[in-house]
Amino acid sequence: MSKIMVIDDEPFILMMIEDKLKRAGFQVITQRDSSTAAGRIRQERPDLVILDWIMPGVSGIEICREMKSDPGLANIPVVMLTAKGQEDDEKLGLKCGVDRYIVKPFSPKALLENVIEILERGAAR
Repeated sequence: MSKIMVIDDEPFILMMIEDKLKRAGFQVITQRDSSTAAGRIRQERPDLVILDWIMPGVSGIEICREMKSDPGLANIPVVMLTAKGQEDDEKLGLKCGVDRYIVKPFSPKALLENVIEILERGAAR
């Protein structure tokens, strides 16, 4: 069973994603506090991280940069789930190592399909 960490400061978003992923058979860890997210990622070693960009404290893009600069975390795929929908935002996200960029509002079904695709792609390596 793959372990997925969802980092978002919005409780409703966390609850909705957690429910969708658990129903699909994933183990889900949620995190609202972005300031402790990187440490929690190191502790939990998830198979994939779903990350909001805009959060109080540490931004999702900063967390992604920190992950990708750490050899122990660099291979963990990151799905950026954000309200930042400008083309330049997406380019910056991808440049920082985001594997998939999804703009809010989003389809939980499409998010699940992306998660499955990324994990299957990683398993095939």
